[in-house]
Amino acid sequence: MTATSGYREAAPMRDEVDAMRGPLVIEFGTEWCGHCQAARPAIASALAGRDPVEHLKIEDGKGRPLGRSFSVKLWPTLIVMRDGVELARVVRPTDAAAVTEALRALD
Repeated sequence: MTATSGYREAAPMRDEVDAMRGPLVIEFGTEWCGHCQAARPAIASALAGRDPVEHLKIEDGKGRPLGRSFSVKLWPTLIVMRDGVELARVVRPTDAAAVTEALRALD
Protein backbone atom coordinates (compact mmCIF):
# COMPACT_ATOMS: atom_id res chain seq x y z
CA MET A 1 0.00 0.00 0.00
CA THR A 2 1.24 3.46 -0.86
CA ALA A 3 0.00 6.06 1.61
CA THR A 4 0.61 9.63 2.54
CA SER A 5 1.17 10.27 6.22
CA GLY A 6 -1.02 13.37 6.55
CA TYR A 7 -3.83 14.96 4.62
CA ARG A 8 -2.56 16.70 1.50
CA GLU A 9 -3.71 20.28 1.18
CA ALA A 10 -3.11 20.34 -2.58
CA ALA A 11 -5.60 17.94 -4.13
CA PRO A 12 -5.45 16.59 -7.66
CA MET A 13 -8.12 17.70 -10.10
CA ARG A 14 -11.06 15.34 -10.60
CA ASP A 15 -10.00 14.52 -14.16
CA GLU A 16 -6.57 13.49 -12.81
CA VAL A 17 -8.22 11.17 -10.29
CA ASP A 18 -10.47 9.71 -12.97
CA ALA A 19 -7.38 9.01 -15.11
CA MET A 20 -5.54 7.12 -12.34
CA ARG A 21 -5.05 3.43 -13.09
CA GLY A 22 -5.18 0.60 -10.60
CA PRO A 23 -6.69 0.35 -7.12
CA LEU A 24 -7.01 3.61 -5.21
CA VAL A 25 -8.49 4.70 -1.90
CA ILE A 26 -9.10 8.41 -1.45
CA GLU A 27 -9.62 9.46 2.15
CA PHE A 28 -11.20 12.87 2.69
CA GLY A 29 -10.82 14.54 6.09
CA THR A 30 -8.66 16.89 8.15
CA GLU A 31 -5.95 16.51 10.76
CA TRP A 32 -8.05 18.25 13.45
CA CYS A 33 -11.22 16.19 12.85
CA GLY A 34 -11.98 13.96 15.86
CA HIS A 35 -13.79 11.38 13.70
CA CYS A 36 -10.76 11.24 11.39
CA GLN A 37 -8.38 10.78 14.31
CA ALA A 38 -10.56 8.03 15.80
CA ALA A 39 -10.80 6.19 12.44
CA ARG A 40 -7.04 6.16 11.74
CA PRO A 41 -6.29 2.81 13.43
CA ALA A 42 -9.22 1.07 11.72
CA ILE A 43 -8.27 2.44 8.32
CA ALA A 44 -4.61 1.52 8.78
CA SER A 45 -5.54 -1.99 9.93
CA ALA A 46 -7.83 -2.61 6.94
CA LEU A 47 -5.28 -1.29 4.44
CA ALA A 48 -2.34 -3.22 5.93
CA GLY A 49 -1.11 -5.78 3.44
CA ARG A 50 -3.41 -4.60 0.65
CA ASP A 51 -0.59 -3.90 -1.82
CA PRO A 52 -0.68 -2.34 -4.33
CA VAL A 53 -3.56 -0.12 -3.23
CA GLU A 54 -2.65 3.57 -3.40
CA HIS A 55 -4.04 5.60 -0.48
CA LEU A 56 -4.45 9.35 -0.96
CA LYS A 57 -5.37 11.42 2.08
CA ILE A 58 -6.91 14.67 0.88
CA GLU A 59 -7.68 17.60 3.18
CA ASP A 60 -11.31 18.51 2.64
CA GLY A 61 -13.46 21.47 3.53
CA LYS A 62 -15.91 24.01 2.23
CA GLY A 63 -15.15 25.02 -1.33
CA ARG A 64 -12.69 22.18 -1.96
CA PRO A 65 -13.56 21.00 -5.47
CA LEU A 66 -12.40 17.37 -5.28
CA GLY A 67 -14.46 16.58 -2.20
CA ARG A 68 -17.47 18.36 -3.66
CA SER A 69 -17.15 16.38 -6.92
CA PHE A 70 -17.56 13.20 -4.82
CA SER A 71 -20.41 14.74 -2.74
CA VAL A 72 -18.41 14.34 0.48
CA LYS A 73 -20.37 15.67 3.44
CA LEU A 74 -18.88 13.91 6.49
CA TRP A 75 -15.31 13.04 7.47
CA PRO A 76 -13.63 10.78 7.07
CA THR A 77 -15.05 9.53 3.81
CA LEU A 78 -13.14 6.83 1.95
CA ILE A 79 -13.76 6.36 -1.77
CA VAL A 80 -12.60 2.99 -3.17
CA MET A 81 -11.79 3.20 -6.87
CA ARG A 82 -10.24 1.18 -9.67
CA ASP A 83 -9.20 2.76 -12.95
CA GLY A 84 -11.08 5.98 -12.19
CA VAL A 85 -14.38 4.31 -11.29
CA GLU A 86 -15.88 4.48 -7.80
CA LEU A 87 -16.62 0.97 -6.56
CA ALA A 88 -17.47 1.59 -2.90
CA ARG A 89 -17.36 4.17 -0.14
CA VAL A 90 -17.40 4.17 3.61
CA VAL A 91 -18.26 7.18 5.75
CA ARG A 92 -17.01 7.58 9.32
CA PRO A 93 -15.82 4.01 9.81
CA THR A 94 -15.65 2.96 13.44
CA ASP A 95 -13.86 -0.34 12.90
CA ALA A 96 -11.63 -2.08 10.37
CA ALA A 97 -14.47 -4.39 9.27
CA ALA A 98 -16.35 -1.52 7.59
CA VAL A 99 -13.26 -0.50 5.63
CA THR A 100 -12.40 -4.13 4.79
CA GLU A 101 -15.91 -4.63 3.44
CA ALA A 102 -15.53 -1.61 1.13
CA LEU A 103 -12.11 -2.85 0.00
CA ARG A 104 -13.67 -6.16 -1.09
CA ALA A 105 -14.96 -4.27 -4.13
CA LEU A 106 -11.37 -4.38 -5.38
CA ASP A 107 -11.22 -8.21 -5.29
